[in-house]
Amino acid sequence: MQRLLIWCFIVSCFVGSSQKKLSSTYLDINYFKGSIPLHNTDILHLIQGHPEGVIVGWNHRTNGEKDWEQRYNYPDFGASFMYQDLKNEVLGNTFGFYGHFNFYFLKRRLMLRVGQGFVVATNPYDKKSNPKNIAFGTKVLGSPYLMLNYKKPNVLGPIGIQSGLVFFHASNGKFKAPNTSVNTIAFNIGINYDLDTKKVVYKESTDHPAVSKTFKYNFVLRSGLSQMDVVGSEQFPFYTLSAYADKRINFFSAFQVGVEAFFSKGLQEEIKYRSVAFPEEPSDPNADYKRVGAFLGYELFINKWSVVAQTGYYLYYPFDFEGRIYNRIGLKYYFSEKWFGAFSVKSHLAKAEALEFGIGIRL
Repeated sequence: MQRLLIWCFIVSCFVGSSQKKLSSTYLDINYFKGSIPLHNTDILHLIQGHPEGVIVGWNHRTNGEKDWEQRYNYPDFGASFMYQDLKNEVLGNTFGFYGHFNFYFLKRRLMLRVGQGFVVATNPYDKKSNPKNIAFGTKVLGSPYLMLNYKKPNVLGPIGIQSGLVFFHASNGKFKAPNTSVNTIAFNIGINYDLDTKKVVYKESTDHPAVSKTFKYNFVLRSGLSQMDVVGSEQFPFYTLSAYADKRINFFSAFQVGVEAFFSKGLQEEIKYRSVAFPEEPSDPNADYKRVGAFLGYELFINKWSVVAQTGYYLYYPFDFEGRIYNRIGLKYYFSEKWFGAFSVKSHLAKAEALEFGIGIRL
């Protein structure tokens, strides 16, 4: 299989630029092999080999019927499945399920796939049967992935080739300890195959609807469950109230500035636990667990979806926990012009604090 894929890649280098018109849907199948980078010294014992696996994707090409499709250079949307052998009996294997977008650059030869979904781990942490797997504290883990590929369709009839790099991340966002997480960086090579005879005819328009660039005001309530780093401890709810203003600078982007208050029952328990478990580091068991932060953010709009990245600083910080700087990366989905749902990971640098689920309004 690998030899066939390499042969297809070599043949494509000698094929002229003339192609058949692209079909509306296609499959791609990719083999990958790579490494687990050491982002945390605690997982050193888990890195024993070079992970490998397969990614299978179903893709639908857009043709510009909607304005956002033209502005984003006619991306694809689809779903993908991933199988990964982590080359370690302790870690086991993972099966991933994702939704994704493919974005194109350099005359549609360079493809960037952005996927978000979840993976199922076959051998997560278990106190008795698998105590060494401190990476996966739960069987189901959140998982984004990125794929950057050179891509050429219709090299041999409906068959094309693609190759490049792929990145996977798997973590439960401190929903349950342990959770040191695992990343995979790999080289992939694969083929794509057009499924139907419905040809894509790209539509172009120079008359794009105007985008409102007035300030908008957002209010968001986020919540979820989190756990202390102590394995086996109880899970506690948290609540985050956010208020921020955003200004859209063009069709794609908006910048944000705001404040938010954090109420974490898990942190309240952490404060009590540390005062008892670490007498050599005296701390007040009655210290206030509430925090208040200010943040700057960026939002990238993709149809009804958007990608959000924020960096904040705790203004009110009565208890020292993971540092005063925090960050958030997540997704929003707009149910209407005003109401949206949100999913995000809040962390301190590379250490996750919580998976957040939220509902908000943009006025």
